Amino acid sequence: MTNKTSFVAFLILAFLKSHAQQLVDSNVTAHPKREFRGVWVATVENIDWPATPNETTARQQQELLTILDAHQKTGINAIILQIRPAADAFYAKSREPWSKWLTGKQGLAPNPVYDPLEFALTEAHKRGMELHAWINPYRATKDSAYSQLSPQHITRIKPEWFFTYGGMKLFNPGLPEVREYIVQVVLDMITNYDIDGIHMDDYFYPYHVAGQQINDQQAYQQYGKGFTNIDDWRRDNVNTLIKMLNDSIHQHNPRMKFGISPFSIWANKTQLADGSDTHGSDSYFALYADSRKWVQEGWVDYINPQLYRPIDDKLVPFKTMIDWWGNNAYGRHLYIGQAPYRIIENKLPGFRLPGQLPGQIQCLRKNARVQGSVYFSSNSLMNNPLGFTDSLRANYYHYPALPPVMLWRDSIAPNAPIGLIAKPEINGVKLMWQTPLMAKDNEPVYGYVVYRFSTGAKLNLDNAENILSIQYNSNTFYLDTTTEKGKTYIYIVTAIDRLKNESEKALPVEGARL
Repeated sequence: MTNKTSFVAFLILAFLKSHAQQLVDSNVTAHPKREFRGVWVATVENIDWPATPNETTARQQQELLTILDAHQKTGINAIILQIRPAADAFYAKSREPWSKWLTGKQGLAPNPVYDPLEFALTEAHKRGMELHAWINPYRATKDSAYSQLSPQHITRIKPEWFFTYGGMKLFNPGLPEVREYIVQVVLDMITNYDIDGIHMDDYFYPYHVAGQQINDQQAYQQYGKGFTNIDDWRRDNVNTLIKMLNDSIHQHNPRMKFGISPFSIWANKTQLADGSDTHGSDSYFALYADSRKWVQEGWVDYINPQLYRPIDDKLVPFKTMIDWWGNNAYGRHLYIGQAPYRIIENKLPGFRLPGQLPGQIQCLRKNARVQGSVYFSSNSLMNNPLGFTDSLRANYYHYPALPPVMLWRDSIAPNAPIGLIAKPEINGVKLMWQTPLMAKDNEPVYGYVVYRFSTGAKLNLDNAENILSIQYNSNTFYLDTTTEKGKTYIYIVTAIDRLKNESEKALPVEGARL
């Protein structure tokens, strides 16, 4: 073969490889119609909201609206709001006192009084975002300033329920009455608020502190019969609470989502044969949290591991953990916890690469067992580190997405809207329709999805680019103000229920502005 021929062959091969890569990237970065796109809004120590304690009600509310508006523009469709950081409350209908991170003093109500959870819930739903109530089940204080606790704080009422570790008071998970209390706290939330889910993070038994011991020997002696060691008993205590919560939540509301965001590693392969090929701290032994079992047993609707490491990390590679959790999701939803805060923190060099977090999104979208992401945390995402939030808005989340369905919770879709018409107006096209007939399961319609197509285009409802609006209300009208004068469009409307099952489409109609 001549040099010229070799060079031509090289160019052809390079072109084919490049074209193939473009096809792969195109598939990976395609806009999924269904994807969970969440963000944690942390209230503990005022990480995200409110900016400082003891602000006025008006200031708190405006700050939260700014947060919700920013995330809506980014394409986020779920807010994970921390409402119980330390046996306290960011909600009015609570058996626990107001949080000091809300008003500056535990037990002191906002002035004027309002319900932060109700406010957040209403405003999130207005913006087409779910709201999951994030609670910390076992943490009762974040520090040792016990004299500042409210007389109504549970540590003062039931001091025998707690042990002190690392300067904090923590519920003792081994006490049956503690588990019952936590379940009742959660049932208060789902009874009194129209939330979309209950969410817990990785704080179960405490992270290890050098020189500290968990003081639960007495509880073990009393309740540990049948266990040969205290470690297995502790894991069973956590498992028992998770199962109790799952059963109680879904008995009260079968359509309520229940999810947990555990530490990234369940167990390393060197510890347990079914563990991941990683070398790091774990959940199973260090925190007594058997997170894999929770999905195996179907005790959670989604698992949201915190994979806060670079793709090629030597000890805990992001890609390895994606694959391991995908293989251990057991049909439940898998959302990946991602870490824009790592860019700002600047401790892991891999996160200083502009392509790190976008590369992680491409990586998780390649895995069919992954249904989305949750970002820690709100302020980090709003700060747009290395332009990551811009890339979400311009590319990955450019078009809206519905949350993925949970067929084990509800598999019956609503009926299609009736009588769709398009009315031309000076400032746009007004769509109107009638409420569908009641679904087979007698569940009322929760909202609607409006699609728009150019004349002659394929009416493909699976393409997110065609979604004009996702609304979480029962309004049977929509005004499209983004039309071009003189251009005719085709519109389709579908109905969705609470768990976002989607109906068949209403008959398409044509519309144009005056």
